[in-house]
Amino acid sequence: MAKKWRTDGRAIAVNRKARHTYFIEETIEAGIMLTGTEVKSLREGRANINEAYASVKDNDIFLLNAHIAEYAGGNRENHPPRRPRKLLLHKREIQKLTMALQRDGMTLVPLSIYFNDRGLAKTSLGLAKGKRQYDKRATVKDREW
Repeated sequence: MAKKWRTDGRAIAVNRKARHTYFIEETIEAGIMLTGTEVKSLREGRANINEAYASVKDNDIFLLNAHIAEYAGGNRENHPPRRPRKLLLHKREIQKLTMALQRDGMTLVPLSIYFNDRGLAKTSLGLAKGKRQYDKRATVKDREW
């Protein structure tokens, strides 16, 4: 019998530092174009997006510097761990994000990677603006009070 994978919406990889480092103005859900061994590695929970970011290239948005570990059961056709991965968005969403990224200080940061209820790999992206050091201290102060 085939192994049943959990697709209860739990996050596989979470970028906890993103909300500390950036002001998240808007969140967007996007699909990720993956190979077979990348999906199997994600199902094992072997991913890291702490240093990842998204960028526009040729009217497409790519997830860069996200580490999905090589699948242990893979063969010579295994994927490179830090390859650029295309994000699946509608054309209007891409245009909207491209215009937003052209503004001063805006960046696109992945907040989490997860499987939705249909078993598809999704990422939650945050349109963010960087915090300064005094903003970070004020956030910590408000949280502690």
